[in-house]
Amino acid sequence: MTHIIGQHDCKADSKGRVLLPISLKNQLLPVIKEGFVIKRSVFQQCLELYPKQEFDVLMQKVMKKSKINRKYDAFVRNFVAGMKEVAIDGDTGRLQIPKNLVDYAKIDKEVVLNAVFDKIEIWNKDMYEQVLAEGEKDYADLAEEIFDDDE
Repeated sequence: MTHIIGQHDCKADSKGRVLLPISLKNQLLPVIKEGFVIKRSVFQQCLELYPKQEFDVLMQKVMKKSKINRKYDAFVRNFVAGMKEVAIDGDTGRLQIPKNLVDYAKIDKEVVLNAVFDKIEIWNKDMYEQVLAEGEKDYADLAEEIFDDDE
């Protein structure tokens, strides 16, 4: 499993191209040839970039669920909406975000790449800062719940 770390402020050009910082590119070098999958996030208005092997693990979990079910059908339709395989240029570290996903996540000049374990969230910087600020009030309570040893 890939464990990616770091929060990186970047710039996007008018065509949705983002140059990854060297520190992030170096973390991705072991999987860069395998490619990546970019998709809408389930919980936030941002994008998720998965190394292909990590995405395949996620898809196996999704595919194990019941396929003859309206809720499953609705979930999968939204889960795969806009999903696309993409590459990161191994020399330059450049990522091309598809236009429909740029529009969905409101990606503009200021972008935050936030590494979360096995994926990278791609955010409009203002939206990222707003979500962080909103989460601050519940952060300590959530930490207690998640790290509670009694469960």
